[in-house]
Amino acid sequence: MGQGFFEAVYEVVKQIPKGRVASYGRVAELCGNKRMARQVGWALHVNPDQSGIPCHRVVNKRGGCCEGFAFGGREIQEAMLVAEGVKLTGGFVDMDKYSI
Repeated sequence: MGQGFFEAVYEVVKQIPKGRVASYGRVAELCGNKRMARQVGWALHVNPDQSGIPCHRVVNKRGGCCEGFAFGGREIQEAMLVAEGVKLTGGFVDMDKYSI
């Protein structure tokens, strides 16, 4: 894992449409290794371009937002998703409805 993997993560996350989400595992799979979900989280934690890389659209496999969301906490991530039309129920996104 190196800078190349992080760059791949950023490119995949840029492709998640507004109003949709992807799990860390799905992003890892689209980057070529579905077993690197934790590394996706590391990459997003050091997101070099918050306005251009919509890391708020990445949630856990159950549709939950990240407690340690790097740019303000879970509440900020939830608010950003809601602003894009993603409905959360009990703090979770319906992955069947909103995931890519």
